Amino acid sequence: MAAKREQAILKCTECGNENYHTTRNKKTHPTKMEILKFCPHCRKKTLHKEKK
Repeated sequence: MAAKREQAILKCTECGNENYHTTRNKKTHPTKMEILKFCPHCRKKTLHKEKK
């Protein structure tokens, strides 16, 4: 059976660094992920969007 989860790379919207790698269920969440995460380069919580 095929895997239902796919890899997602999260990219900071302020500095553009790719800081996090995670997985998401593409069947239940068809849109791109947007999460507030800590960016070590900006040294604050910023919005991270899924890169594609």
